[in-house]
Parts: sequence; C-alpha cells; structure tokens
Amino acid sequence: MQDQYRTVARAGVHETEVNRSRFLCALAPAATEQEAQDFIATVRKEHADASHNCWAYVIGADASVQKASDDGEPGGTAGVPMLQMLLRRDMRYVVAVVTRYFGGVKLGAGGLIRAYGGAVGEALDTLGTRTRRRFRLATVTVDHQRAGKLENDLRTGGREVRDVRYGEAVTIDIALPDADVDAFRAWLADATAGTAGFEPGGEAYGDA
Repeated sequence: MQDQYRTVARAGVHETEVNRSRFLCALAPAATEQEAQDFIATVRKEHADASHNCWAYVIGADASVQKASDDGEPGGTAGVPMLQMLLRRDMRYVVAVVTRYFGGVKLGAGGLIRAYGGAVGEALDTLGTRTRRRFRLATVTVDHQRAGKLENDLRTGGREVRDVRYGEAVTIDIALPDADVDAFRAWLADATAGTAGFEPGGEAYGDA
C-alpha cells in the first residue's frame, strides 16, 4: 500500500472562459469507481444542454484505475489532458467533469487540450487538496478507572480516537502511523502501569 496520497479537499465547481466558451470544472472526491460514475451522471443531468461533459477519474492510492472520456470532442483533446493534470498533481480518489458551453469560436486541438487540462488545474488550485496518510488501526483495552484519563491523553496528544466502547473493560479504537506503533506501546505501558491491552489491526487512510 502507498504510505500517502493526495485528493481534492472538497467537492466544488470552478468556471473559466476561453474565447467565449465556458468551461465548468466540477471536482469531487470518489472512494470507488461507482461513486465517480454516479458523480459524472449527476453533472451530465444538471448540464444536459451543454455542448460537452468530458470527464476523468483516478481511483486507488496507487492510481490503479484511470479512465477518461472526450464526450464528442476530437479524440485526445479533453479527457486525456484532464486525466494527465490529475496525475501530474498526484491526485487520487478523485473525479473531474469539465462541462463546455460552446461560445462560437473553435479552439483547435492545442487550444482544447490547454483549456480542458487548465480547467482541472485551476479547479484544484481553487478547491484545494489534502494529504491522506496510511495508518495502522489498533485496539486499546483498559479498565474503567484509567479509561477517562487515557482517552483524554490520547486526544490531547493528537492521536486519532475512532471509537470508545464500554463493557466489562473500556475498548478504545485508534489509528497510528506505522512508524509510531512501537513507541506507542511503550507509552501505553507507562501511562497505564502495564495494565492496558494493545491489539494491532488492519490499515486505513486518514488525514495527515
């Protein structure tokens, strides 16, 4: 698995104009290919009267899924430059749809490539990006007497507390950078006088 990846900070739309043609770039995070396709369908429906709704998406921290469409523009002048811009910016789990309303002036192949790729680049600059890092999920088990202070120490220390469950003992689900696991074990033993249990689990991505 990749240690980290970048994605768009939030969904949104950025508009540019090139020689009287309007280019609206809609960007959104997409966890799966289905989510990306659903977003494309929503934008197509919203802009059904547009000249073109070209799109590109990259799914997977390792960019394992890459797809693009020119939606009627000359081959290679829309979807591919959009996809290339996403990859150049190291974007993952993201979908972009550029809607074009033709303004009466033909742009030529070079002009289209610059316009579509540029629309995505400007939208990324406007909406911002965020880095997601790979974390090790883990479960800490502690007695009720120590649970409140431990949970507080975890939160004030910047640890990601994902869930707290109360039973015979208190179970706290956390996420740690892989490199911190050994140091965390030592800190936990010290903080609870060796009474807390620590069980490492799978992996997930979270905000860096």
